[in-house]
Amino acid sequence: MPESFWANAIFSVTPTILLGLVFWFAMRAIIRADRAERQTFTEIEAEERARFEKLNADPHE
Repeated sequence: MPESFWANAIFSVTPTILLGLVFWFAMRAIIRADRAERQTFTEIEAEERARFEKLNADPHE
C-alpha cells in the first residue's frame, strides 16, 4: 500500500510542477525580451534626439 500511495502522489504532482516550470520559462523569456526591446528603443531614441539637436542647433550660438 505505501508504494502505491507515494507513486500516486508523485504522478499527481509531477504534471503540475512541469507545467509550472514551462510557464515560468515562457514568462521569463517574454519579460527578458521586453526588457531588451525597451533598452534598444531607449538607445535609438537617444541617438535620434542627439541627431535632431545637432541638425537644429543654432549656428550663431
